[in-house]
Amino acid sequence: MPEPTSGRDVPELLAAAQVSLNRHREVLEGLGRLFAERGHALYLVGGSVRDALLGRLGTDLDFATDARPEQMKALLAGWADALWDTGIEFGTLGVGKNGDRLELTTFRADSYDQVTRHPEVSFGDNLDDDLVRRDFTVNAMAVRIDPDRPGGIGDFLDPLGGLTALQARTLDTPAAPEVSFGDDPLRMLRAARFVSQLGFTVAPRVHRALEEMAPQLGRISVERVAAELDKLLLGADPVAGIDLMVQTGLGEVVLPEVGAMRMAIDEHHQHKDVYQHSLTVLRQAIDLEGPLGSEGGGPDLVLRWAALLHDIGKPATRKHEPDGGVSFHHHEVVGAKMARKRMRALKYSKQMIDDVSQLVYLHLRFHGYGEGRWTDSAVRRYVTDAGPLLSRLHKLVRADCTTRNKRRAARLQANYDDLEHRIAELAAKEDLARVRPDIDGNEIMQILDIPPGPQVGQAWNHLKELRLDRGPLSREEAIEELLTWWNEKGEPRV
Repeated sequence: MPEPTSGRDVPELLAAAQVSLNRHREVLEGLGRLFAERGHALYLVGGSVRDALLGRLGTDLDFATDARPEQMKALLAGWADALWDTGIEFGTLGVGKNGDRLELTTFRADSYDQVTRHPEVSFGDNLDDDLVRRDFTVNAMAVRIDPDRPGGIGDFLDPLGGLTALQARTLDTPAAPEVSFGDDPLRMLRAARFVSQLGFTVAPRVHRALEEMAPQLGRISVERVAAELDKLLLGADPVAGIDLMVQTGLGEVVLPEVGAMRMAIDEHHQHKDVYQHSLTVLRQAIDLEGPLGSEGGGPDLVLRWAALLHDIGKPATRKHEPDGGVSFHHHEVVGAKMARKRMRALKYSKQMIDDVSQLVYLHLRFHGYGEGRWTDSAVRRYVTDAGPLLSRLHKLVRADCTTRNKRRAARLQANYDDLEHRIAELAAKEDLARVRPDIDGNEIMQILDIPPGPQVGQAWNHLKELRLDRGPLSREEAIEELLTWWNEKGEPRV
């Protein structure tokens, strides 16, 4: 691969790319030969080239070609392990080969109406026209796939200065950012996502365009917005991406509750406002995630969303007290409702909404633990209410300690250590992960001689409350308590 430009880091970047691409040698050589024999040009493009230069290329490879969609389909039908043509009307085919997932797209020369983000699809005939329509210059580089060159790797092509931008770790647009973002406003959110994923900054002119054009994000479907937000939050530095969104006004369009926290002063962390505190909690929650590959390790989208949103109820509950202090009573209740409403608007799954909102709701409960004075009943309820979210709740509560007072921070962590120890002790004696009454619904109906109906549910709930308060009961004790409750209730059997 020849050097396209000079620069202190260029040889290292190209060497990293060579190593990355050599891992896909068999696929590149085979695919290149397939297209070359039919007289078609083929290039590795976009994020694949960028990631190869950064030494972070995975198994997803993107290609561009002058071959038309139906020509590609005919070429690939006998070579691919798997073939997906759901994007063929846009010139794209998906291919599975040797564990790699390839995406091949005919050169594009689309035009946009500057009203929707849907292009007037037009196929092009050359690489330059295809590259200039891409979102950022670091994604507008290409490598010619040449089966006659070692590893199938041909010339490196960089007509728009992408390598220089990559060296500077800067996001800039091939055309004027106003044109690029006007064509597709989702690119503005992608800028924040790349800041999170790659650790890049945006060029000054891009920053200005983000500020001026942020309202145009309203043209984008909420599903596409949510997908970008998830990728941003799962990046290496989501705090940087979130902060860019808030500072430029993008957040006001897609996640206004986060920026609104800048207006609230956190009474527990007077050195930070609630917004900065929340970003710190997000960082600290990420630090508590286990390493990738370990059990429960790797980026945790639910935990990260909960960390970001855990205090969004504070602006709505802020109250100035007579003594000059500020309170945020029940902000966890309000915040859980706000989190649920925002995530519904973004069309997240019910499970995702339930998990994030429940963590927001529970994040403050530990602060009633004090010096370990919770009863066993309170500990059981904490575990039961958290359910399968308990390990995430542990991390969220620990991450929520951002005080600069080292003594107070040590005390909070020691208290939580004690709570976890008590949970473990109880779990060794009882099945805390599945707290249920000591007799089931069928037995309740048999003992009380009642048919299925609301009374069975009431009895079951009564026994569960006893189980939470007192721990496991023997069968005889459970029956006695059930009959006592039933007799005191005094309802006729139906």
